[in-house]
Amino acid sequence: MDCASCASNITKFLEKKGLQQVNVNFSSGDVAFEQPIDAVPLELVVAGINRLGYHVVQDNQIPFWTLDRKLIFCAIFTVPLLGSHLLMMAGIHVLENGWAQFALALPVYIVGFLHFGKTSLGALRNRSTHMDILIFIGSTAAFVYSTIGLLKNDPNLYFFETSATIITLVLLGNWFEKRAVKQTTSAIEDMTKLQVEFAKKIMPSGTVVTIEASEVLPGDWLQVNEGDKIPVDGTVLKGSAEVDESMLTGESLPVSRLPDDRVLGGSLVSSGSLTIAATATTLDTTLSQMIELVKSAQINKPDIQRLADRISGYFVPIVLAISILTFFVSVFFFSIAPQQAMLNAIAVLVISCPCAMGLATPTAVMVGVGRLAKNGILVKGAQTIEVFAGIKNFVFDKTGTLTNGDFKIKRINYFAENQAEIRAMMQKMERHSSHPIAHSLMKELASEQGLPKVTVSKIQEIKGQGVTAMDADGNELRLGSRRFVAPDDTSNDSLFFAKKGALIASVEIEDEIKPEAGPLMDFLRINGCRTILLSGDRFAKVSQVAIDLGMDDYHAEKLPSDKLEIIKRLSAEAPTAMIGDGINDAPALAQATIGVSLSNASQVAMQSAQIILLNGNLDRLAKALAISTATLQTIKQNLFWAFAYNVVAIPVAAMGFLNPTWGALFMAFSDVVVIGNSIRLKSRRL
Repeated sequence: MDCASCASNITKFLEKKGLQQVNVNFSSGDVAFEQPIDAVPLELVVAGINRLGYHVVQDNQIPFWTLDRKLIFCAIFTVPLLGSHLLMMAGIHVLENGWAQFALALPVYIVGFLHFGKTSLGALRNRSTHMDILIFIGSTAAFVYSTIGLLKNDPNLYFFETSATIITLVLLGNWFEKRAVKQTTSAIEDMTKLQVEFAKKIMPSGTVVTIEASEVLPGDWLQVNEGDKIPVDGTVLKGSAEVDESMLTGESLPVSRLPDDRVLGGSLVSSGSLTIAATATTLDTTLSQMIELVKSAQINKPDIQRLADRISGYFVPIVLAISILTFFVSVFFFSIAPQQAMLNAIAVLVISCPCAMGLATPTAVMVGVGRLAKNGILVKGAQTIEVFAGIKNFVFDKTGTLTNGDFKIKRINYFAENQAEIRAMMQKMERHSSHPIAHSLMKELASEQGLPKVTVSKIQEIKGQGVTAMDADGNELRLGSRRFVAPDDTSNDSLFFAKKGALIASVEIEDEIKPEAGPLMDFLRINGCRTILLSGDRFAKVSQVAIDLGMDDYHAEKLPSDKLEIIKRLSAEAPTAMIGDGINDAPALAQATIGVSLSNASQVAMQSAQIILLNGNLDRLAKALAISTATLQTIKQNLFWAFAYNVVAIPVAAMGFLNPTWGALFMAFSDVVVIGNSIRLKSRRL
């Protein structure tokens, strides 16, 4: 594809063929769609795209007649024509022979005819329009007009250099555009380079063999030495190492990895060595999921781009009408010579640039999504960036989100004599809960020696409340919140354990506020956002955390259904983001305008959220808001430039102040201005 208008043309074609959820990304060259059962076969889709004048790349086969070769070929013939024209303007007459000019312009026009004409014809068949039509009509009008002048032997009608220059300069602009656009897609390329081709597999005999990383299966033992990249996600079995995860999580410093720690495929072992057990194939690693999320986010269209696309759809017919009107008004109302009127009309065609409008949003989105990914922030869809920049309410879960979730048992109060048996039953039941308190409690109880063997069956987790089970005698066991287990209890304990409805133990738990939580609240407050704490924990603990962090409001002892109602109300008042990490947060994450999940959260919470903060770092939230806001600002700047350029340039060309050569030059570089502004987002201080 040569420009963003091409992407729109292909999109319309695919939609007419019955394909759904069509997304064509000019920046990356990716096409994505859903193919219903009754849709046309894929082979016919590919053939149809090729008939439109585009080339579907299969198996990375690049056609011989590339844009680079077309540009070089056309430049060889155009330079003498343009040079003689410039010398003539200086009073030096060379290359005055019309047939010589025709011979130089003809090869260039043939290239332009095939390059722009095929896509223009395809667009007209598709009942759509794009920029190639303007270039094709402009260059053809100049060439045909010059050819008529040649046949009449009238040098005043020779504009061969105009036709050749238009084609060559537009190709030059397309070339610059592609080089610039490539810089906006660097995030995916950088992450793709992290993927590992080979892995060292430890066989049952102890022999280490080298295999392709794609052959690794979950459960395989792998050896990773200093300087190696970890092939797939896994769990450390033996060894210790410092691992660089900066390209995956945005964490600048290496992290220590010991037995039982999780490691990510694509991260680099900077010192030490590890033996790991693979937990995923190369297709299911965190890195692979990141690449797919970034691709899908970059190909997704925010609402602001859909508006620009609708306007661009009317742009080409309007420009054609202005061009025709320019010619007739110049000749019949201002008595301008027909050849000058023709040049003015051609200038209108070639100076107008619908591509700048088409590129304004996707290039900024490509850079914004890439910068988010490099900072350990994944977004689902470009619309998320647009919406997130306007969030006013930030609602936080407490446990594991604002607090570190690494709970310590301060005290266990027993109301029965068999204390060791009670601890053993609690440990078994908490194995089946995904709540952070359960994980910490189970880990701490597991460290105790000599716990008796107990029989616990029919274990079931009730989201946001606790766990139920049956003991060996068929008695009901309940372990969880006060409301779930002991609603009449007035203590400040966090966890309660009951047997047959009678309280047999309660647990007082300690938890600390994350160090980055305070600065985050200050950042949100400075940016005019409202902060709210929403938790199922006891009122005393929730209120204390909210007061310590200076939050605007808080809600305690709320069930998942209560959280859902509060999020509904807040979302109706203003755009609301919910930040959580547990299964009980999943409904609220899905209900909020934007759901934000921590990467160490439950899988359900991550699937319900639109933004994922890797490594569970809350300071990523401030970066996410800053980058999203800057991305939206860049989109608006690009669109302003695109509209302002056309509003000013077209009247100037219509009034005869610009010849077609300068018009083609300005048009070619107007796109580069838009792309350059998007690239600036890569290093812009936020």
